[in-house]
Amino acid sequence: MTYEFTPRGVCSQKMLIDVENGVVRELRVLGGCNGNLQGISALVKGMKIEDVIERLDGIHCGMKSTSCPDQLAQALKEIGK
Repeated sequence: MTYEFTPRGVCSQKMLIDVENGVVRELRVLGGCNGNLQGISALVKGMKIEDVIERLDGIHCGMKSTSCPDQLAQALKEIGK
């Protein structure tokens, strides 16, 4: 199933997350730092939702209290409910 998430407090504008049986199958991010987000997308592909959350939750970007990786973790928390 594909989930659409609107990040808050970061440069990226939208995350499209394909999840199947609790595993991230694909992540597409609109806006933000293209190279970094392509890298994150490649790294989380095939990972269990809970493992992605554990690794990315709480990451900050500069002086911001969140980041694109942290926002991905927040999206996955919503999906996992």
